[in-house]
Amino acid sequence: MNDIRERNLDYLAAKHAQEFIKKASGKDSEIENEVTKALGVLQENGMYACFLYLQANKKGNSAPLIQKMRELLTSLGITNDGQDALTFAQNISADLHTLLLAREALEQMLIYARYGAKAKRSADFSL
Repeated sequence: MNDIRERNLDYLAAKHAQEFIKKASGKDSEIENEVTKALGVLQENGMYACFLYLQANKKGNSAPLIQKMRELLTSLGITNDGQDALTFAQNISADLHTLLLAREALEQMLIYARYGAKAKRSADFSL
């Protein structure tokens, strides 16, 4: 059962989103805003642009978000090889099937992270 769960895109996206929300610092509304902006860039301009946007945005939770995004892709079998985030994203873009899988996974993770940040504002909610 554990093997099936570790290959489930939805499960992995939710797991990495929760881990990011637990480690994120700052106001929950600011975290939600950062994640929403990253999601918008991903949806409108693509994966490479999303990594570029987060890399350029040195404030807030950009670095932990990039880390969790890379960990998610690595858990899906997309190799990292110690590359910097932009080279990693560029290499993924070279293969259409890998790019589509990566984009779908990252989009799902960012959606879950956005809702996780929103839910965290509630006093009776904990991840």
